[in-house]
Amino acid sequence: MANVGYVRVSTKEQNEARQIAALSPHKIDKWFTDKCSGKNTDRPQFKAMLEYIREGDTVYVEDFSRLSRSVADLLKIMQGLEAKRIRLVSLKENTDTHTPAGKLFITIVAAINEFERANILERQAEGIALAKSKGVYKGRKRISKPDNWQDVFTRWKRREITGTQAMKEAGLKRNTFYNFVKQEGATANG
Repeated sequence: MANVGYVRVSTKEQNEARQIAALSPHKIDKWFTDKCSGKNTDRPQFKAMLEYIREGDTVYVEDFSRLSRSVADLLKIMQGLEAKRIRLVSLKENTDTHTPAGKLFITIVAAINEFERANILERQAEGIALAKSKGVYKGRKRISKPDNWQDVFTRWKRREITGTQAMKEAGLKRNTFYNFVKQEGATANG
C-alpha cells in the first residue's frame, strides 16, 4: 500500500513547492506533478498516476481542484478510484473519500470549483470585450508564412513530401499549415 501525491499547477511558470510541502508530512512514496490546466483529464502525470496506483493505495492532493475543475470529471475520477478501492484524501477540504460524509462533500466541492471556474472565464471574456471596445485588445498576433513556405508548399502540392514533413520543415502546427494552404487556394482561385 503506497501513499501517492498528486500535484498540479496550471502553468509552467507556477511553482508546485507549496503543494509538495503541504503533502510531504503524509510520507508520500511516489510523486506525480503536472504543469497544465485541470480543465480536462488529458494530463501526462495524471494518467501515469492512474496507471501506477493499486488497490489499497492512498492518493493525496492539496485540494480537489488539483484533480479536476469539472464536476463530471471529478466524480468520474472518484468512481474510478473507488472501483479500484483506492482512498482519496484532500488536505484543504479535510476530506477522505472512504467516509459517507467525504463522498457527499466532494460532490459539493466539485460543484463549487466548477462554478468558480465558469465565473473566472466569464470575467475574462468581459475583460477582453471591454479591452476590445477601448481598442486595447487586438487578439492573437497573426502568424506569417515562413521564408521557405513557397518551396515547402510546392513540394507538398506535388506530393514530393507528406503533410507531416511539410509542417515540420515549415515549423508550423497542423491548423496553421492548412490555413495557409487554404489561403494559397483562395489566391489561385481569386
